[in-house]
Amino acid sequence: MTHHFDTKLLHQPSYIDKQTGAVNVPLHYSSTYHQQSIDEFGPYDYSRSGNPTREALEETIADLENGHSGFAFASGMAAISSAFMLLSAGDHVLVSKDVYGGTYRMITEVLTRFNIDHSFIDMTDLNETARNVQPNTKVIYVETPSNPTLNITDIEGVAKVAKAHGCLTFVDNTFMTPLYQKPLDLGADVVLHSATKFLSGHSDVVAGLAAVKDEEIAAQLKFIQNSFGSILGVQDSWLLLRGLKTLSVRLKQSSDSARKIAQFLHHHPLIDEVYYPGFSFHAGYHIHQRQSTGAGAVLSFRLPDKKSAGVLVEAMKIPVFAVSLGAVESILSYPATMSHAAMPPSERELRGITSGLLRLSVGLEDTEDLITDLRQALDKVGAYQTLQV
Repeated sequence: MTHHFDTKLLHQPSYIDKQTGAVNVPLHYSSTYHQQSIDEFGPYDYSRSGNPTREALEETIADLENGHSGFAFASGMAAISSAFMLLSAGDHVLVSKDVYGGTYRMITEVLTRFNIDHSFIDMTDLNETARNVQPNTKVIYVETPSNPTLNITDIEGVAKVAKAHGCLTFVDNTFMTPLYQKPLDLGADVVLHSATKFLSGHSDVVAGLAAVKDEEIAAQLKFIQNSFGSILGVQDSWLLLRGLKTLSVRLKQSSDSARKIAQFLHHHPLIDEVYYPGFSFHAGYHIHQRQSTGAGAVLSFRLPDKKSAGVLVEAMKIPVFAVSLGAVESILSYPATMSHAAMPPSERELRGITSGLLRLSVGLEDTEDLITDLRQALDKVGAYQTLQV
């Protein structure tokens, strides 16, 4: 029997313990496992290689992403870095130019040490993507919507380009989650998540997840996970499983609030620009509508300068001002010194990450309270700007 997504979140084969009937996955803290025979081992031998609690989580993300296998890592960057270990010296990777700052750092400062080359391109342009594929290109890395300007890449189009050149397609699906977007169904080979964000949803777990649809790639990534050892611990696996159960109701409410807040900001005279994939005039809107079922709960907006942004941040009362996103509480971030601090200023400017850009991850607070808070903060920005004239 095939279930809809919301039912899958709550009813996985591994959720009910077969021995006791417990409706929550047990926490298996054991690091090692007794074997009955010198010649034949059981399904688990050492928890770096496999743990029942972590395995329940891995099976869940594989199912939610319509994949063959799932993998749980110690952080989103651990998942991304482990996936990049499918590459070898001499390989080349094509990357969305406006990728997350941590991914940018990994590519430019770590992969280069292993003689793995890269090119940052405007992946919203399929022609540019195809033109930049090199003979040694092995991976095309997509982030859509991108962080923080929410540019949209055609996943299916990129995957076709990749397959035509014998490349793999990696997609960071953190912003959309499998609730709103399923890259594997669109032709991607590996889908990646900072599960710290929406999948967990409570600012209490740092975790990364990957899902793959090909058995051979799954075996390779399993080997890397075991060899590299950056696995997710038992307690965090359990917390993430718990968070996943409310993903749909959390993200749907947050997304509805984000739409209303984006509209408010768009019409406010002090805001230079709002980046939100739910707007019909957002670049890539029609592609996003085709490959996703929601606009998500993250938006970015641009004020004229850093000082104006600082006035707004200090005036806001409800959102926490912090790194990260995707939590039950709204989180306001300053990408230039937070998510993209690893990117040089000149590179940030080229990507539209200006000194006045702020990113808002909308939580579960009352929408009108958030808008009222933004309105009073923008009034203070207006008062500041008037004094400068």
